[in-house]
Order: sequence, then C-alpha cells, then structure tokens
Amino acid sequence: MRLVTDEERRARLGVRHALARSARVACPEEAGRAVVCLHATDPPSVHLSCWARIDDLAVDDVERALYDTRSLVRQQSMRETLFVFPRDLVPAVWGSASARVAAVHRRRLVRDLERWGPADDGQGAAWLATAEKAVLACLADGVARPSKRIREEVPEAAGVIEQAPDKSWGGRVAIAPRVLTQLSLDGSVARAGNAGAWYTSRPTWTTTQAWWGQAVPVALDARQGYAELVARWLWSYGPGTVEDLAWWLGGTKSVVRTALEDIGAQKVYLDGGSVGWLREDDLDPVVAAAPWVALLPLLDPTVMGWKGRAFYLGGHGPQLFDSAGNAGTTAWVDGRVVGAWVQDPGGVVRLRLLDDDVSPAAHEALETEARRLSEWLDGQRVFAVYPSPAMQPGAGR
Repeated sequence: MRLVTDEERRARLGVRHALARSARVACPEEAGRAVVCLHATDPPSVHLSCWARIDDLAVDDVERALYDTRSLVRQQSMRETLFVFPRDLVPAVWGSASARVAAVHRRRLVRDLERWGPADDGQGAAWLATAEKAVLACLADGVARPSKRIREEVPEAAGVIEQAPDKSWGGRVAIAPRVLTQLSLDGSVARAGNAGAWYTSRPTWTTTQAWWGQAVPVALDARQGYAELVARWLWSYGPGTVEDLAWWLGGTKSVVRTALEDIGAQKVYLDGGSVGWLREDDLDPVVAAAPWVALLPLLDPTVMGWKGRAFYLGGHGPQLFDSAGNAGTTAWVDGRVVGAWVQDPGGVVRLRLLDDDVSPAAHEALETEARRLSEWLDGQRVFAVYPSPAMQPGAGR
C-alpha cells in the first residue's frame, strides 16, 4: 500500500476534473465525463460547470448536448438529486442509484396519497398505478408537455396533497409532478426540453422511448450498475474512502465494498492514516499541472464529490456550505478552495476570498477568471438558490 498525500490528491483533482488550464476539455460531453456527471439541481450550474472546464464555450453548445444530440441526459438518482449524465452511463444509473431512490420515493408517495391525498387507506399503490398508466398514455404521442399541461389533460394525476395542514412546513402539493418524478426514477419518462431560458428550470416531459430516439437500452442490474459508477468515480475522484463513495452514491457501505471488489480496486494510505481506494489501472502518481485557478458554481461536482473534504476545503467548510449541506460558489487555487464569488447588481463577478495567503500571482489569475466569467455572462445574473455564508454581503475580502 502506497501513500497518496493530500498534495497528490489535489494534483489529481486539477487534472482529472479538467480544471487546470492544461487539462481543460473541448465539449460539454467531455466536461461531464471528467466528473462522472454534472449537478443539475440549480439550472445554471450545468452550464457554468462546463464553462469552468472548456476554454471556448457558448450556451448553445450545452443546450445542443442536452436537447438536440441528447448526448447528456438529465436523470434524478443519487441522494434524490438531479444530475446530467453522459448518455452511455444512464443504463447503469437506472439499475442502481435511481432504482434505489425510486423504491424509497414510491413508498413515500403511496404513504402520502393515503395519509393526505385522494387515496383511501390501503389503496395508494393502486391509485398511483392508475395515475402512472394515464400519464404514459397521454405522453404516448411523443409530444413533450410541461407538468401543468399534464395536470390539465390527465385527471387521474390531477389534484393536490394537503400535506401536514397543521404544520408550518405543510401545504398544498400538486400530485402530478410527484408522479412524473416517480416515472422518471423508474426510467419510463424523461425530462425533455426546457421551456424557459438556460438559467431557469421549466422542464417538459415525454416518454423515455420518444426522448431516446432509438431502442432504449436495458438497465444494468444493480450490482453491475454500481460497479460501473464506482469505477468511473475512482478514475475522476480517487483515491477516496468507502465513506466518500457511500455518501456520493447515496448507498450503503456494503454496496460500495462489493463494487470495489468487483472492479479489483486497490487500497492506498491517505494522509492522516485512513485507507482509500484506487482503480487497479490507476496506481501511478499523477503529475501536477502548472499552477491553476478556477471559479466553480453552486453545487459543482468537484466541491460536492467527497464526504471527507478537508484536503481541499481546509477549515473553510462552514463558510462555503449552507445549513442543508449545499455548496455555494467556490474559488480555487491549485486544488484548494480559497473563497467564493458573487455577482454585483450589474452582473459583474466579484471575488470573496477567505484565505490570507493567496499569492499576488494567484490573485491576479483569479481576477482574470472573474473578468472572463463576467464577459461570458454578459450581464445576466444567475440566481443563487443556495447562497453560502461566504456569498453573503460583507463576507470575505
């Protein structure tokens, strides 16, 4: 067992995640592969994560990959989170992480339909099955529809759940979007186009068959799917611990250990004495790239990629995540997070540095990236859904 130091882990991060200038990639598909998949909970993050990894990118390049060639596919999966996956990885996700979440979501939805919704006790599963069948029949013509139109055209899925009426967090929740989520997790429907601008989320829905445009691939079984996900994660994020992988997958340590065994992963020591894992074809040291900087958006895969984050966050974690564990924007120097970034009222990108020891050269390089991002956004402000403490007025330097 060799030692992989934190310094080497940061070197790997810069190269494998296409963040170092010399490691940047040519297209959104390659940007997605570099980090296995792109976080898509916050709509503009997909485009901004690609921007950080591609020198010459237009919004239309990402839109084309998402909606024309469909080489990047939106799919809810790990930790009930929405991601954008390379098309060839989707069957592995369907059979593993999405299937796990689908089972949990179905039990919860059936319970809520019986407790607060239109179904009688013991009839939630049958009510849901009827609604799912009706939605699929509606979408069978191949015409993509927003959820509002589906509610109007499919009375079997219409209505609301009067969730916890006596609680402050309760309220009326439309049923149709939750039925669509269930069908998406099961791989029966797909998020098609976006009826809004690139920085908003107004998805339309269609059947997976219509969206795929050819024979829909068969989902891998759970064991095969997890093995494929773990193999790709180790190439991009390795070395990592069993705890890192279990957190990222939203799965159990048992599933992780089985996948590590299936792919022949090898143990290494990490700084601090913990045990990490690398792929058996990836045991050699990765040479650090030339000094680099990066500005990453909310929930970027790099900042969210591990459970143990000290090797790149240092002591800044509490300043960079909100109370629910969502990462805000981040500013990076050679594999370390040194602060955040925000936009001023005019849309200009401003740095919020937290480190005192950022060198003048690195600071100037960050300012150059900030100008590049300001020019790319061209005055368009991207709404910060999950602002971290470091993004608040008066934070940082």
